[in-house]
Amino acid sequence: MAQLNHTWAQSFILAGFSASGTLRPLAFLGTLCIYLLTLAGNLFIIVLVRADAGLSTPMYFFIGVLSFLELWYVSATVPTLLHTWLRGRSAVSAAACFLQLYVFHSLGMTECHLLGLMALDRYLAICRPLHYHALMSRKVRCWLAGATWVAGFSAALVPAGLTATLPFCLREVAHYFCDLAPLMRLACVDTGWHARVHGAVIGVATGCNFVLILGLYGGILRAVLKLPSAASRAKAFSTCSSHMTVVALFYASAFAVYVGPPGSRSEGTDKCIALVYALLTPFLNPIIYTLRNKEVREAVKRVTVRIRVILKGP
Repeated sequence: MAQLNHTWAQSFILAGFSASGTLRPLAFLGTLCIYLLTLAGNLFIIVLVRADAGLSTPMYFFIGVLSFLELWYVSATVPTLLHTWLRGRSAVSAAACFLQLYVFHSLGMTECHLLGLMALDRYLAICRPLHYHALMSRKVRCWLAGATWVAGFSAALVPAGLTATLPFCLREVAHYFCDLAPLMRLACVDTGWHARVHGAVIGVATGCNFVLILGLYGGILRAVLKLPSAASRAKAFSTCSSHMTVVALFYASAFAVYVGPPGSRSEGTDKCIALVYALLTPFLNPIIYTLRNKEVREAVKRVTVRIRVILKGP
């Protein structure tokens, strides 16, 4: 790694992935296709939720908010990944690097809160059906969705701000985007205290929401098992299956990277796992919510019929 003669880095170098020259164009095209499909899939869900009255429920409102978040989440890192595939090692200014760090972690913690809120929505729908629409009125769900964004962007100020104040003696970031652990490895000073603060902030955002989700689904499970018929139990479980799949994907990959001290894993491992939660999960979410959801498939049919009628004209 290149040494700096001073303690304030004016720029960093993103190392990206090491790959031969013949593999880079293929990796670039594959990543670009996944990125474009991710954007298209999440935009499709947002438009569908807005266009079909059958999806004007709190659950689909939050799914639309999640899709909107995923558009920004995947766009926070994939352009730099594409650039490193195309150009190899890429220079990035310190300001842009810390901004990317902040935005990425803000969106990640916002998603943690949003997934917890979506679990609460399912709990109220199944365990408090008579009061569900009153408790989840349009005004309430807008306030709750807004609160997840405020909480996520506020909490991310701490790790991003502390990392930006570190003195750096090295420039090469062993990653394809600016993340906490790779940046802290470049510092001239011991970062143990910073790592504990980062762990506390991220742990509260992820851990507390994960425990909340487990508790809410425990309540859902008890309520569903009390339902009289197998058909009603299957219907109740089907409304939760997509969300549980998304939660499992997101938390499994996030815990693999952010639980434990920085430097406890190899540099290559962090980059590969990051591909799962920063690229693959946003790509899979629209598929999970459409292919596994009968209501969405029916909404697609209704909207398709309306479009055909409009195109045919009077």
